[in-house]
Amino acid sequence: MSTDRPHSVSVAGVIVDDQGRALLIKRRDNGHWEPPGGVLEREETIPEALQREVLEETGIKIALPATLTGVYKNMTGLIVSLVFRCEAADGTPTTGDETRALRWATREEVTELADEAYAIRVLDALDAASPPAIRAHDGVKLV
Repeated sequence: MSTDRPHSVSVAGVIVDDQGRALLIKRRDNGHWEPPGGVLEREETIPEALQREVLEETGIKIALPATLTGVYKNMTGLIVSLVFRCEAADGTPTTGDETRALRWATREEVTELADEAYAIRVLDALDAASPPAIRAHDGVKLV
């Protein structure tokens, strides 16, 4: 039996508006700009987790199904993230318990605001990567 800790699985939703911009959140816990998302809970499906996390962090209900645009492994944090391109179905962007600020960002703004490991997720989603991108990073930089 391995003594290594298991990986966790997270989801993130990149909501894209009519102008091709992505909605980013500024997290309260670390102040970083990222797409909304988080870890799956034991009893929920991937689409349920995606909808819950995006709603909790942005106030927006997304339409399902969403398009998988990337799979990313944080090699140091042992987190596998599934990133989806999403469409807003209802709601208005709003801050909450986990979100300090929100903003619609262009491709250029995404690369300025977010760490490389998170910016690439948004850029892959904006490009609607097909087949989905598969990438690894150390929590900040791609590896």
